[in-house]
Amino acid sequence: MARGRSLCLGSSLSLALQECARSGEDSSISQSRERTLQTAGSTQGPVFIAGQETFPDHSRDYRLCIEILLLNMIKSMTGYGKAEAVLETGKLTIEIKTLNGKNSDANIKSFLLPKDKELHVRRKITDSLVRGTIDFYINWEPKSGCVAKQINKELLKEYYDQLMDFGSSLPVFDSLTFNPNTMLASILRFPDVLDNSRQDVITEENWPVVEKAIDEALAAVNDYRAKEGEALYKDVTSRVRNILDLENQVEGFEKERIDAVREKLMKNLETLQQKVDPSRFEQEMIFYLEKLDINEEKVRLRQHCKYFMDTIDGEEYPGRKLGFIIQEMGREINTTGSKANHSGIQKLVVRMKDELEKIREQSMNIL
Repeated sequence: MARGRSLCLGSSLSLALQECARSGEDSSISQSRERTLQTAGSTQGPVFIAGQETFPDHSRDYRLCIEILLLNMIKSMTGYGKAEAVLETGKLTIEIKTLNGKNSDANIKSFLLPKDKELHVRRKITDSLVRGTIDFYINWEPKSGCVAKQINKELLKEYYDQLMDFGSSLPVFDSLTFNPNTMLASILRFPDVLDNSRQDVITEENWPVVEKAIDEALAAVNDYRAKEGEALYKDVTSRVRNILDLENQVEGFEKERIDAVREKLMKNLETLQQKVDPSRFEQEMIFYLEKLDINEEKVRLRQHCKYFMDTIDGEEYPGRKLGFIIQEMGREINTTGSKANHSGIQKLVVRMKDELEKIREQSMNIL
């Protein structure tokens, strides 16, 4: 579903913000998001919200706007979700942890999941979480007496025979150390000898309950990601605005910079003690200043900042594209710094680079 394509009435937007304020929720919304909602309010005919066909209805209150705001939120790739499935024989706990990653890397860390369900679960995880390093856990807590501990008799006998052979080969056989009762107690603690789990915990009969718990855990992860994403949104957009503010301050140094360049050239010519044709000097001055002109870089930087804001507001998963836009922003800032030839502008460029680097770090975690 395209972001910002849902219905919202202009009057409902103000109701939503007022209700958010009354309920103590954060009602700060960027101007671009507000415009998106107001524009959506003028949509004629049916629209779709969460896949459901809907017609304009003035009776819908702030909840509709809140739903649209949630659809327009970016998401972090960091998340955590947990859900439980209560079965007849015990309780399954589903845990999902996600971190940032370039692609979808799902790691299912449980032998309880049947092999024939693993591909289905992987597809479900990828469809829901899209991207990131994802760890999927299933923990099993059996009811008392429902699951007996299983002894791997063949492995136990193999360990026992090897230890007895080793003991008999020693110069002095310690009957206390190699006492069968003592050895059996020790061998039971060896890997894979004693298994207190069961491979058939998840069956076809209880699979719907387990699948529902998986869906709930995935939904919890997405809720977590949305909350983290809103914090990321506020941080990176405020830093983009800081860059624009710093770029606007460059204008105040332009006349001073040009005058300084002109004065420097005049002093250099005076040291040569040669007469210079004024018109020729002006032509050369214009040519030289054109090489130092940073207006194009300033215009392109403003365009990149606008594109950044449009992308973060208008796309469902903007993370990758934002990385490319940040590269272009950095290129324009670097060029401005190399052309500036003025200490005041250089200081502004350093501050812009600092803001951009923080944006870059944060954007790596945007889905």
